[in-house]
Amino acid sequence: MTEKILINAHIIDPSQNLDEKGSLIIDEKGKIKSIGKNVKRSDASSNAEVIDIKDNILIPGIVDMKAFVGEPGYEYKENFRTLSNAALAGGVTSIVTMPNTKPLIDNVSMVDFIIRRGRDKSSVNLYPCATLTRELSGNQMTEFGLLSAKGIIGFTDVIKTVQNTETMSKIMNYAADLGVLIMQHAEDLELSKNGCINEGEVSTRLGLEGISYIAEKIILERDLSLLNEFPCRYHVNQISSKESLEVIKQNKEIGKKFTVGVSINNLSLNENDIGDFKTFLKLSPPLRSEDDRIALVNGVKSGLIDVIVSDHTPEDEESKRLPFAQAATGSIGVETLLSLALEMYHNESLPLKKIIETLTINPAKILKINKGSLKIGNDADICIFDLNKPWVVKADDLKSKSKNTAIEDRKLQGKVIMTFLNGNLVYK
Repeated sequence: MTEKILINAHIIDPSQNLDEKGSLIIDEKGKIKSIGKNVKRSDASSNAEVIDIKDNILIPGIVDMKAFVGEPGYEYKENFRTLSNAALAGGVTSIVTMPNTKPLIDNVSMVDFIIRRGRDKSSVNLYPCATLTRELSGNQMTEFGLLSAKGIIGFTDVIKTVQNTETMSKIMNYAADLGVLIMQHAEDLELSKNGCINEGEVSTRLGLEGISYIAEKIILERDLSLLNEFPCRYHVNQISSKESLEVIKQNKEIGKKFTVGVSINNLSLNENDIGDFKTFLKLSPPLRSEDDRIALVNGVKSGLIDVIVSDHTPEDEESKRLPFAQAATGSIGVETLLSLALEMYHNESLPLKKIIETLTINPAKILKINKGSLKIGNDADICIFDLNKPWVVKADDLKSKSKNTAIEDRKLQGKVIMTFLNGNLVYK
């Protein structure tokens, strides 16, 4: 690899409190050699490739903490290659993959397979999760120690919740001893059973079973109480309601250490967008009221919410084009994550630096990985985007294998124009 110098860039790197016009040099090994306003063309080697960024924004490669890849078992929905293509088109260079494959990632042999397969077929950095409990049953915990030693980054039952409090206390106790990351989906099964969308006026009008915010809040309160006794690395995958934010605020104010994620869907859409049974907007957690959406945006702004995730969940059209109650849950989103997040900058809801922080250094810190930063010596994983470029989301143009986007025909402002991985230009 020849050295590269990226000139005329607006560099934003929250990990270094950097927001300035300047240049970035990538060395022959794909590492960051120098960065900032004082970097000159003469600092690069004489044969360095010069890439003019033309005053567009240069940030660390995005770290997406929640995405589903269909391998093994669901390759017809998504595979490592199509997920990689979609991710790189969205400036995402590192992905935490979910374990609800077929077979499940709940044993050492499956971890070996997924890491080997990902290395061979994927062109992004993959960080696989394993299940919290065997067979997603919520009963017997998986072998955290063995699985972590094999390369598992965290443990989650994805959109299932460990319902039994005694089991959850054992999980958190064991996790505290081993220092592993627990990623919980907060939803009480009894209170959300048969539910499809947010409980309220819209669910009543559509005649659909609703899911109350209490289902989320009650699990949060339980787990954060357990955190007193078992101070493990605890992360809430996604929250969806303003009442949950109150619980988070109270617990963070008394010094409890835990982290919180939110889906870009819950920041950008509300229950009214479901209209007349749009099944592509059937999500978990569900879209809630506009008041909830605004509260979540403010939660990101205040730092109560640490990360924004795509919650990329590819589903084939047949499983979505069903009556709402029977339709599959989830939406693709890894490719549109940044552009959709930039809406909150353009409508002045969030500062640009805060958006970038929640997509780069914050998830990297939670995961304890050396990503999300443009510090000298780091891998040159870089996303470059045009902040003002207008475009319209068309499912057929997206690179995911499945086309179940929740934001078909949405007009967005801001688009990724280049992505670098380990110093190589992998998307343009």
